[in-house]
Amino acid sequence: MTRAQGPNDRIDVTMTETDKRDYSETLNLPQTEFPMRAGLPKKEPEILARWEQMNVYKKLREQGKGRNKFVLHDGPPYANGNIHIGHALNKTLKDIVTRSMQMTGFESNYVPGWDCHGLPIEWKIEEQYRAKGKNKDEVPINEFRRECREFAEHWIDVQRKEFKRLGIEGDWDNPYLTMRFESEAVIARELMKFATSGQLYRGSKPVMWSVVEKTALAEAEIEYQDYQSDMIWVKFPVESAGGRDEAAVEELLDASVVIWTTTPWTIPGNRAISYSSRIDYSLYEVTQDGLPDDNWVQKGDKLILADALADEVFKNARITDFARVRSVSNDELETLTCAHPLAGLDLGGYEFDVPLLDGDHVTDDAGTGFVHTAPGHGTDDFEIWMTKRADLEARGINTAIPFTVADDGFYTKDAPGFEGCEVITHKGEKGKANKAVIEKLKESGNLIGLGRLKHSYPHSWRSKKPVIFRNTPQWFVYMDKQLSGEGDTLRTRALNAIDETRFVPGAGQNRLRSMIENRPDWVLSRQRAWGVPITVFIHKETSEVLKDENVNKRIFDAFVAEGADAWFADGAKERFLGNDYKADEWDMVRDILDVWFDSGSTHAFVLEQREDLAPKRKTDGGKDYVLYLEGSDQHRGWFHSSLLESCGTRGHAPYDAVLTHGFTMAEDGRKMSKSLGNQVFPQDVIKQYGADILRLWVASTDYWEDQRLGPEIIKTSVDSYRKLRNTLRWMLGSLGHATGEEVALADMPELERLMLHRLVELDKMIREAYWEFDYKKVFHQLFTFMTVELSAFYFDIRKDALYCDAASSVRRKASLFVIDKLFDCLVTWLAPMMPFTMDETWTSRYGEDACVHLEQFPTVPAEWRDDALAAKWAKIKTVRRVITGALEIERREKRIGSSLEAHPVVHVTDAELMDALKGKDMADIAITSQLTLSSEPAPEGAFTLGDTKGVAVVPGLAEGTKCARSWKILPEVGSDPDYPDVTLRDAAALREWDAAHAAA
Repeated sequence: MTRAQGPNDRIDVTMTETDKRDYSETLNLPQTEFPMRAGLPKKEPEILARWEQMNVYKKLREQGKGRNKFVLHDGPPYANGNIHIGHALNKTLKDIVTRSMQMTGFESNYVPGWDCHGLPIEWKIEEQYRAKGKNKDEVPINEFRRECREFAEHWIDVQRKEFKRLGIEGDWDNPYLTMRFESEAVIARELMKFATSGQLYRGSKPVMWSVVEKTALAEAEIEYQDYQSDMIWVKFPVESAGGRDEAAVEELLDASVVIWTTTPWTIPGNRAISYSSRIDYSLYEVTQDGLPDDNWVQKGDKLILADALADEVFKNARITDFARVRSVSNDELETLTCAHPLAGLDLGGYEFDVPLLDGDHVTDDAGTGFVHTAPGHGTDDFEIWMTKRADLEARGINTAIPFTVADDGFYTKDAPGFEGCEVITHKGEKGKANKAVIEKLKESGNLIGLGRLKHSYPHSWRSKKPVIFRNTPQWFVYMDKQLSGEGDTLRTRALNAIDETRFVPGAGQNRLRSMIENRPDWVLSRQRAWGVPITVFIHKETSEVLKDENVNKRIFDAFVAEGADAWFADGAKERFLGNDYKADEWDMVRDILDVWFDSGSTHAFVLEQREDLAPKRKTDGGKDYVLYLEGSDQHRGWFHSSLLESCGTRGHAPYDAVLTHGFTMAEDGRKMSKSLGNQVFPQDVIKQYGADILRLWVASTDYWEDQRLGPEIIKTSVDSYRKLRNTLRWMLGSLGHATGEEVALADMPELERLMLHRLVELDKMIREAYWEFDYKKVFHQLFTFMTVELSAFYFDIRKDALYCDAASSVRRKASLFVIDKLFDCLVTWLAPMMPFTMDETWTSRYGEDACVHLEQFPTVPAEWRDDALAAKWAKIKTVRRVITGALEIERREKRIGSSLEAHPVVHVTDAELMDALKGKDMADIAITSQLTLSSEPAPEGAFTLGDTKGVAVVPGLAEGTKCARSWKILPEVGSDPDYPDVTLRDAAALREWDAAHAAA
């Protein structure tokens, strides 16, 4: 650099290439070792190992001592295979719940659990047996149970590793298992409470039965699939009729009532016909001539049908000409008695009266308006048969319900003429029963139509095979028996508990209420081997259930020591009955408890017996909180059984709140399936992208409804993650220059105070949204704030000050102070959602000994709130948006390279907007080198935005020289003789920087 004096002592500056100084070392550019590329598949296992080494779980428990408890009770998954995307969604949501509640001030301990009994596991062992040609029935029961236990143990270990890899924090070293001896003992004790209180009874009802699995199934174990059924229209000849009009009676005695069914195999079990007093019926006569001999309906046949369905019935009977004779009144129908359609075939056993019963379940939507009623094969059939039982017996009708089908799917002796014929084969295929029955109906002359119907039909969700309804002896819990007083039943207790429970989303309350209002008595028994037995004894003569606390205690103590296997050990009956009862007078129940009773009892041996959980809820005068969180199908599953179990034994629900999520569909909205090749496996996503990417998808989706996942959606999550990570990385880099110096609120520039105000607003919203379990709101609010308000606004404006201002600059110090507060808030707020990345970010700033998950959400001072300032800056942002829009066009047209090359003239004719801009360095805010504000109307052709009135921009080029340090273009560049190639601001900063380094 050379200096020469000229006229008026003016300094002329001439810079040569060798004179030019590299100012990069004087800039406070971001400095951080936090990598831009996450490398999550490699980094996350390292973080997991670090958490384990630090014993983060133990520290969280120590930290939470003395706080109110927020208990998320884990609904146990089955231990029978690798986790799928539904597991990942469910467990991630649970982890977000417990982490966020812990960070808002609760003690929120997560204890994972597993359902270890029941068909899901037993079925797998049976599959192994079949592959080896082994017969389960030839293996000692406790040997078979041992194999089931070992199978469950294996998959518990596999799933535990997969859940931990998702970043789920919990007591993985001490989970709860329904097959632990203590758990089995408590489950049995809960069952014995129902027995002792008189709520348990042995009854005979139609239940959904899996022939393949040889067991009754609960509704929760059923899925509906398309199935092709045989459908038949059948005549029941009228045998007797009542009424004063003898001619009318004679007319009906010459007719038949017609039914329609899609289960021909149930005809041997028919005992009645149901009709509805709300439906209009008539007597019809076939008038068609020349019908072929093989037509099942002939001229002159008289049929009683619902008027709304007569045309359809005759069409299926291949009849085109028929006449309505007259209406048939409900008074007439109730007096009718028909013959069974299989009577008179020398089959034996069908020579009984078939009465007509008025039933609310009958409609004229399809069929004939009459419902074939087999009380051993349908819930409605059973209910109306039992309701009319006294009337039927008074008419001399035998009300015994036949057991026409055995557990292996074969007809029994109660189906005369068909014994040994299969309804459903052991492979779940249609047997020969339908064909056999149809042939006999043809022979009797009572078949009038035949066809096939493809419809939705219940299947076992394990074997994927169709089920049947069959009457079997089972163990039930009364829903409507009076308990401690008038109106106190299990049903009313459960309904009252639903009213007192918080449901998220709210529709779950009505759904569960409807199920409880309409459900029949609770079926508890299963005819299986692996599970907790129904630990009761039945007197052989009186059928009385033994109620003896000493016997119950012996059973409980034995189960604690040996597990439920003790029930099946040699000499178990004598051992438990002791010397007080004669063993040969009592039967020992061998049925197994439904697995839903197991999981429904978990509150008794998890929430009540674990000291680290044991909530003091409002029912006990406490302030602790219990949440159940599962998929929406659990309204008929775990939520349901837990409610009934707790209400039956304790009088209230086991939970304060129920949170449900939907199911994950493929990207195109179809169900994920192996055949379609559209499945997404969590293990694959984690291997390619990392668990935090999967967790970010969970947090950002509307999980209350069914959600979608596929390659493109994952890419969207990856892109969102990248933007968040880059923002955090820039903050870390900027904070690398922070000295921790405080700046008083009154001394801060307005822009910094605006950001602190936004933290107050966000803090309230974030805490409320976490409490509402609205994670998509948390994510989208924070994502928008970080990418729009910070990266594209605040940080964009403040980069110049942070990089170029002198160390003594109040503006720079205030900005660093604000970024510090932003960092702490944002990282902790995001930590429950993306625990790996947020912990990596936290340790990058605070060191390897720090852990963000041991932090609380920061307390944001209320005095930072400034609504007037926010309103003012909303106006400033409005003007800035128009300026930015104008400059974007200039860049696109290549008239400028960056906004620092611009000098726009901004015409603001809106007085309120102009008032907000007073005293503001709009060039700094708009990131231009120069900017002129004008209150004059804009010239024609000025840039405007349609939604913003009173603001117009005339773009122009900045005048002056480009600063070699900050790149601003200003006339003042060259004014400082010591630093002639920078602005005055940069010159002052350089002077301070040089002095500091010279002293050093």
